[in-house]
Amino acid sequence: MLKKILVTVVVLIALVLAYATTRPDTFAVQRSATIKAPPDKVYALINDFHRWGEWSPWEKLDPSMKRTFSGTPAGVGTVYEWNGNDKVGAGRMEITGSAPSSKVDIKLDFIKPFEGHNVTEFALAPQGDSTQVNWNMHGPAPFITKLMGVFVSMDSMIGKDFETGLANMKAAAEK
Repeated sequence: MLKKILVTVVVLIALVLAYATTRPDTFAVQRSATIKAPPDKVYALINDFHRWGEWSPWEKLDPSMKRTFSGTPAGVGTVYEWNGNDKVGAGRMEITGSAPSSKVDIKLDFIKPFEGHNVTEFALAPQGDSTQVNWNMHGPAPFITKLMGVFVSMDSMIGKDFETGLANMKAAAEK
């Protein structure tokens, strides 16, 4: 009986691992919000890492997180590094593209808990007296990401944080 249970468990694990290899090699997460503020006001919150504390969903998860800012004060070349608890991990962001009041591109490198190299893009579009903000992150999906994706999608894991961040950004820009 024990032998049958062990064989069944091994077969199930092998099936999950095999299924994980069939998952896509990349992932993408995207959320949008309309903020009742002009694009330049929203852009200022994104293009300056010093202002991310006003809206980022991860900033309050570790009050003792170590933060380092380098490079230019804002825009292309600005670098933000963090090292925190298990909820925020450690990593580095660098603004690689910036078009005033319309776009910010960020190279995002996670160091822990898992290494990852992704691209984050913010696109801003005026809509009357408001701004449509599209927040997109995409990158490669190594095997560990594919395996995790069998049980929970990157979209559901990160999408909630994006929704919280956009709600925080809306509150900061509209005050």
